[in-house]
Amino acid sequence: MNTTICSAISGRRLLSFSYHGFPRIVEPHAHGVSKAGNDVMRCFQVSGGSESGKVVDWKLMLVDEMSGLSVLNDTFSGPRPGYQPGDRGMVEIYCEL
Repeated sequence: MNTTICSAISGRRLLSFSYHGFPRIVEPHAHGVSKAGNDVMRCFQVSGGSESGKVVDWKLMLVDEMSGLSVLNDTFSGPRPGYQPGDRGMVEIYCEL
């Protein structure tokens, strides 16, 4: 999945997947390793569902809990307001905008 996520980030392409029982469509911004040692993705969710009820919002998602990951043809223009390169939630970054 790392290659797929990094490819979507570099191409500024939306990702679609299921996470915690909800379909999600996100703009991926960064992918790396969390402080707990898990592969994670920082993204801005643009549609779908969410346990928190906040559908359109910033998310830090565990890659191992994603299923059905696919890169969409739709693109996004670039970093969303509030995005900080060098994500502090990650100890190692594989790729980022």
